[in-house]
Amino acid sequence: MARILILEDDKLFNETLEDFLEEEGYTISCALDPYTALDLSYKQVFDLYLFDVNLPYENGFDLLEKLRSSGDMTPTIFLTSRDDKDSVTQGFTMGADDYMKKPIDLDELLLRMQAVLRRQVRKERINIGDYSLDTLAKILYSDDKELEVTQKAIELLVLLVQSDGEVVSSEEIKNRLWAASQNASDGSLRVYITQLKKYFPTQISNVRGIGYRWLKD
Repeated sequence: MARILILEDDKLFNETLEDFLEEEGYTISCALDPYTALDLSYKQVFDLYLFDVNLPYENGFDLLEKLRSSGDMTPTIFLTSRDDKDSVTQGFTMGADDYMKKPIDLDELLLRMQAVLRRQVRKERINIGDYSLDTLAKILYSDDKELEVTQKAIELLVLLVQSDGEVVSSEEIKNRLWAASQNASDGSLRVYITQLKKYFPTQISNVRGIGYRWLKD
């Protein structure tokens, strides 16, 4: 099931969303401020963001702009009390996929989330040579047969492919794939690189002392 990051500074509403979505089977992480949300987005890969707009320190629009500028294209739904046309326009301009005005009907939110995630499945099923990668479900296929690849290796593959040929540092990879409480060593990273090179021996390049780069055809 998809992993969702909730950014909402109203603690009670935050907890309400968390309880509701966990009951629906989603894996939920929560933040009360944009700095915490940004930190969480670096530590693991999410399938959907639910962002409030009026927040302490900076608003949700500014946060999404930072994420989009860094190459994070995770689908995002804004949940906000702002109801003016300019705010709606700004939200979509920053790269939002949907925009809901408070008070939020939870059943409607669930339907909108499912619609955004379905669109993402269609958009993110990509072909890589003889293989097909579902970047949302984190599954690698060969001739529509699911391959036995660990989820961390798939998340690494998604990160490399979506880097668009840019070098991804080992530190960034560890920050994105492992939570702060997990042990992310260079040795464990090399294990996942080795797994991927079984299928992509020429596409993954080791940039000595820095990280890895996906070599586009």
